[in-house]
Amino acid sequence: MTGTGFTLDIGASWLGDGRTRFRAWAPERRAVAVALESSGGGLRLHPLERAAGGYFEGVAPARPGDRYKLKLDGGDAFPDPAARFLPDGPHGPAEVVDPNAFHWTDAGWGGLSARGQVIYELHVGAYTEAGTFAALLPELPKLKHLGVTCLELMPVNTFPGRFNWGYDGVGLYAPCARYGRPDDLRRLVDEAHRLGLGVILDVVYNHLGPDGNYLGQFSPRYFDTKHHTDWGDPPDFGEPAVRHFFVENAAHWIAEYHLDGLRLDATQDLRDVSRRHVLAELGARARQAAGGRRLFLVAENEPQDVALVAPEPRGGMGCDALWVDDFHHSARVAAGATSEAYLQDYQGTANELLACALRNGLYQGQWYDWQKKRRGTPLWKARPEQVVFSLQNHDQVANGLGGWRLHHLAGARRARALTTFFLVLPQTPMLFMGQEWFASAPFDFFADHGGDLGEAVRRGRAQFLTQFPSAQRAIEREGYQPRSGEAAFAGSRLDLRERDREGHGQALALHRALLSMRREDPVFARQDPRQLAGAVLGPQALALRFTGEGAGEDDERLVLLNLGTTLRLDPCPEPLLSLPKGRRWGLRLSSEESRFGGAGATFPTGEEGPFLVPGLAAVVLSSEEVPRP
Repeated sequence: MTGTGFTLDIGASWLGDGRTRFRAWAPERRAVAVALESSGGGLRLHPLERAAGGYFEGVAPARPGDRYKLKLDGGDAFPDPAARFLPDGPHGPAEVVDPNAFHWTDAGWGGLSARGQVIYELHVGAYTEAGTFAALLPELPKLKHLGVTCLELMPVNTFPGRFNWGYDGVGLYAPCARYGRPDDLRRLVDEAHRLGLGVILDVVYNHLGPDGNYLGQFSPRYFDTKHHTDWGDPPDFGEPAVRHFFVENAAHWIAEYHLDGLRLDATQDLRDVSRRHVLAELGARARQAAGGRRLFLVAENEPQDVALVAPEPRGGMGCDALWVDDFHHSARVAAGATSEAYLQDYQGTANELLACALRNGLYQGQWYDWQKKRRGTPLWKARPEQVVFSLQNHDQVANGLGGWRLHHLAGARRARALTTFFLVLPQTPMLFMGQEWFASAPFDFFADHGGDLGEAVRRGRAQFLTQFPSAQRAIEREGYQPRSGEAAFAGSRLDLRERDREGHGQALALHRALLSMRREDPVFARQDPRQLAGAVLGPQALALRFTGEGAGEDDERLVLLNLGTTLRLDPCPEPLLSLPKGRRWGLRLSSEESRFGGAGATFPTGEEGPFLVPGLAAVVLSSEEVPRP
């Protein structure tokens, strides 16, 4: 038991007294036996008994640390599909693990809710030089000081090779041994909780990777061959045992690792026609496994389906937040990206950015030319904290040629302005590792696949990029070869020493100041869309006005974003810029302050003349009394 009432009923369960219960689903097999490695190098076979529902189960003399495989029909032996640890990778034996041996110190931790979160996405292997759970421990206080509230770990389950994004993992119950042992992940979560940080895990349930996936050896019924995703056959969630395997996987991460939630990858590809969708069941089971702690369940969903964050009794899936790409896509075009491929329906205008701020996104049922169909649902009905915005994330950085980050594309001034606007919005912000100090390293796709599979991955990556005409020209005419192997991994690793260097440190100071203001300013912290109004001031300029709960004169905030040249509003008929007599706009923060690497902040308030909106800048203003002479 883990203190939450959760017991995993598949895989290897340590019973104490030198005994372990094993249980595996293999309905078409005649016999399943546990093949335990002995100290002398041989194998000890312990047959399992056939049980109801196609399962095989039994008790064998095995202790934590013992290694085993499951021998099928007296022939080949394979890793346990529900192995809690695969110390030699997905092709090697599993290890018996006692999930209750770790001493937790987070009894007072209550978990996370959607409101007030600042998410930080990172890849364990690429964030530090060592690339381990243990190496992240000294980084946690720095992330806390930055203003982050929740770490989002890219998938950490077992994968083949030395490095991998994690989205084609295969050992779904086993943290990757290259990152550390299971208790190393528990120690990371425990320490994060001690510091007041939540941790959620990115999980992939729409497909499995091509190398090391042995589920089909246990039963072909694991997969739905009638439907296909971009990554292969999806799991068959209509098969009760398969459904159980994935639902319990979610519960196991929550109960046995005290994780604060999950980020569910590509939920549009969770194909299920059951009366109760697997995603709703999975979320409910995860909350049950949390034992009273609050959970933060985030869904990635390309169609931006608002039903994902609706309660289950109202026909929803019961998630807490939804990744919405519209803001990223519009901001990326505003930053200088070409409006092509899946960015072709975005212009990066002030009107688009303002619509995202006021209504949570752009495409909410309109025609979407890239897909030649209508796209989206009424996101404007969702609460802002249920919508996750980002300027960068692992997919979108890597989908650009060369894996270049926003500041590489936009330049420092434009990147600072977009960052300022982004971090005061009421939606839940997500930062991508290194974004806060304008990291030099790009972020490419990487996977350590050799032979024909490695070559197929490289060709597939090149083919994917050809949807962008500019990338296709670079590949066909200039001989550009996208990286996906060791060079891509090495080039994507962060240099944490940059944070203290000039330029990088100034970008870090901007992020800290903005997140501090977001947290401590009562108007911004409220995340209340009812107290937010906006106006377009020009093709590249906009105004957002925030009103505090009491609607008092001191509760007024004005955010101006101008990605063009300085805008002279003369005449100035926009009422959102006005204040009553005796009040003026005072400068709270400018993206062009010298402490952030800018040329110096100026803001003529327009009290006695035209209203000037600084170019290539974002400014945050608050209402203040005009000093008496």
